[in-house]
Amino acid sequence: MQGWCRQREYWSFYWPLTLTGLAMLLANQVQNGVLARYPDAAKELTTFALAVSFHAFLHAALVFVPQMANVYGRSRVSVRACFAFTARAGALLSLPLLILGWTRAGLVLPQRIFGVDDGMAETMQLYFRLLAPTVFLDGLRHALTGLLIQARRTGVVTVLNVGFLAVVLGLLFYGFRAGFPAVWTVGIAQLGGSLAALAATGFLWSRLYLAHEDDVPPPSQRELWAYFWPVALTSVCFALSRPVIFFFAAWAPDAFVLIAALRVAFDFSMLFFNPVNQFRHVMVTFGLRDVSGIGRFMLVVVLVLSGLLLLSGLTPAGAWVFAVIFGLDGQVLEYAAAALLPLALVPLAMGLRNWQHGKALLRKTTRRMGVSAVARVAVIAVASWAMVSLGWLGPRTGALLLAFGFLAEAASMWLIARLHPYQSAEAERAS
Repeated sequence: MQGWCRQREYWSFYWPLTLTGLAMLLANQVQNGVLARYPDAAKELTTFALAVSFHAFLHAALVFVPQMANVYGRSRVSVRACFAFTARAGALLSLPLLILGWTRAGLVLPQRIFGVDDGMAETMQLYFRLLAPTVFLDGLRHALTGLLIQARRTGVVTVLNVGFLAVVLGLLFYGFRAGFPAVWTVGIAQLGGSLAALAATGFLWSRLYLAHEDDVPPPSQRELWAYFWPVALTSVCFALSRPVIFFFAAWAPDAFVLIAALRVAFDFSMLFFNPVNQFRHVMVTFGLRDVSGIGRFMLVVVLVLSGLLLLSGLTPAGAWVFAVIFGLDGQVLEYAAAALLPLALVPLAMGLRNWQHGKALLRKTTRRMGVSAVARVAVIAVASWAMVSLGWLGPRTGALLLAFGFLAEAASMWLIARLHPYQSAEAERAS
């Protein structure tokens, strides 16, 4: 009976976080749908996909800030330390995008890496200018979100992210109807959504959050850095997974179509991937008391998510979504639908990985996460090179590369855990 009550508690904590992730991802789906309705949709989708690859590389480094704030923000002094660290990290991570957005490097680098023409390079540079502030703004919002999750205000977090979605949708539809160029429509929507979300999150945090006053001394900036850099590396490697695949896909004969289709398929599949990532919040919040119960809960949810994605690939449902909702047609539609089936493996692999991630975050032994993330990107890069060299890189194999990378990361986490069993944070630092 107690186990059943805990499962209900986990579910009541978890489902608002799932909706939170879905709200954020729906913004990406609508962006793709709007871009698909511009003239030369494949080129617009490809330009945005390549530009966001640079942005995501830096933005992703702050993805684990909510967990850091949850773990360390146990007093007013600790909360201030977390905010100060996050502000410095966000400002530092914004700099590369600002440099790319306002110097000639922002024109030359995309041409050298992806082989784009002058027009696409100029559009990408404008994306860099518009998206650079969102790295800093979203970092601060992530810290506030982690504290609200610590206080088990997950419903409030969901409401905030639905509000973010509403702002982004409104700006996207306004820009499109007003006839703005695609880059201004999408860029202003992203920037406006980040500003509104930070303001609303800060307001509700100031009204709802009550800091603990634990006897644990506040973390030093050095301690926060030791915790942060491996998880930042983990997130950056997650963001690198797509650009690595796109890099090799850019040399395929049908590069524009393939990259555009993979971009749409990956974004759609994130609706099924992102709920798996929310397990880390569950583990950080409840993991000290009931690890096995959380494992059973995770297994059920992962199987459901993989099953739904599998059905999307095996039935016409996925193609219908791409055609009717996103407005895709022709070969882009065909490729995007073909990529869905291999992507059904990803939630299973991510579930195995996130089980180990939760343990590492809770015990403050995050270095193993960074090592495994590097292994994932290395596996994807080598496999992508092999696929393009053999002429096998297409929509199904491109999607399979992503699944294969997560499986490699999960295996790496398991191997490290076998060689170096989890121990207390104090023992880990002493070693």
